[in-house]
Amino acid sequence: MKHLIWISVVLLALAGCGSEQQAATPSQTPVAEEQPADVTTDVDEATQDAATDEALEVVEESAAEAEPEDVAIVLAHADITDTPRTWKFSEGQHYDRLVPTQPTVGGAGKIEVAELFMYGCPHCYALEPRINAWMETANPDLRFVRIPASFNLLAQLHAKLYYTEEVLGRNGVLDDPARFHATVFREFHDRGNQLTSEASIQRLFQRFGVSEDEFNRTWNSFEVDQKLRVAGDLVRRYNITAVPTIVVNGKYRVSASTGADLFEIVDELTVREGLR
Repeated sequence: MKHLIWISVVLLALAGCGSEQQAATPSQTPVAEEQPADVTTDVDEATQDAATDEALEVVEESAAEAEPEDVAIVLAHADITDTPRTWKFSEGQHYDRLVPTQPTVGGAGKIEVAELFMYGCPHCYALEPRINAWMETANPDLRFVRIPASFNLLAQLHAKLYYTEEVLGRNGVLDDPARFHATVFREFHDRGNQLTSEASIQRLFQRFGVSEDEFNRTWNSFEVDQKLRVAGDLVRRYNITAVPTIVVNGKYRVSASTGADLFEIVDELTVREGLR
């Protein structure tokens, strides 16, 4: 009996705790839901910033112009619309190609046209007026040079004459180098003065105002000797067996005996070089 009374008291106590908790719950604010005022502000500002950033991103994307769907992507490519150039002259018939390409007298900044010649060659003498006429109308970006060929002892002497003439003219000692050059041809072919000795050559220079000392100093100079060595090397490299011959940029060799117009071929070859 006592046990039954004790159990009843316990059950009544438990029933009372439960009802008080249930009654108090609606009227009380849970502590977990309360936040400090500054934390709430930070959350609101962070939410606002995130919304602003999202809005800005949307504006940037919508501001970009949509690319038309039917426009194809074009890659960079060579212009293939130009009609291939047709050349008038052909290798093996009008000119020969030097393989490999050989050195030139000057630097690589300009296309070089070199005339291989000898003062004693009548064909070189006959070609002189045509060379002078061509030079007057040639592209100023070209560089024209003369290279004396030394096929025999007299030609070697005349090659030294030519480079003495070139150095004295460049230094302003020789008056009118072009007229002197033409005079050497006339002396040999028209007047019978073949200039077979150093003394006869010195007298010719003297007629153009060059003193004996100036002549001897240049004639025996290292510079003239060096030019002679370069000329001899280029004659071998270009495989020159006859003159007059034109070599374009150390690459193309054109004989004056070609059946076509020599300078028309030269002009076409310089155009080819300019297109490289």
